[in-house]
Amino acid sequence: MKSEIKYIELKSGFNDNGPAWIGLVSFSKSRKTIYFDGKAFQTLNGNGFAGNFFDIENGNEYWISGVKKNQSDRHKFGGGKIFIEKRILNEYLKIIGAQTLNLSCYELIDIIEEIPISKFNEMENQKYESDTQITDDKRFLKPSEMNDEELEYFIDYYHEDSINGRYLKGRKLSRNKMNELLAEKELRKQKTFC
Repeated sequence: MKSEIKYIELKSGFNDNGPAWIGLVSFSKSRKTIYFDGKAFQTLNGNGFAGNFFDIENGNEYWISGVKKNQSDRHKFGGGKIFIEKRILNEYLKIIGAQTLNLSCYELIDIIEEIPISKFNEMENQKYESDTQITDDKRFLKPSEMNDEELEYFIDYYHEDSINGRYLKGRKLSRNKMNELLAEKELRKQKTFC
């Protein structure tokens, strides 16, 4: 597997201040799947709500990109420490042209180096099974008209279809619908904090 140093930032549930890492990622043969810290991320092909990849286990969106020499990896208004994988420290310092790491901005960490490929392949191939009694006609409701259980059910439904759908156009439509539902879920979360 080919490996590269990348910047990875969790976008779901955060603005530009989510947990972020700089580490060594591995790619699938197609380069559509990235492996890092025991997780697998697949490309959103431009259909993301805030990120360009999503975690295949939970659907969370991430921003994954090359590292910047000027260390401006976080977006304009982002903040917070960035975790640096210990094993790539010397290589990262060469990239940014520095002798030492500013520990007020970065923290050195160990990550899970093992890539459980068989686990991810199984997840991608399994079909969604549910014992819930939500009928298919409920998916035509507006996100604001769904109850929490229906919202969760259809987020999973569209997530599965956005990965395993037969046609590219259908997968894109499913991804867009899933993002609408995720936005409604986030809106409800924000209302509970007020």
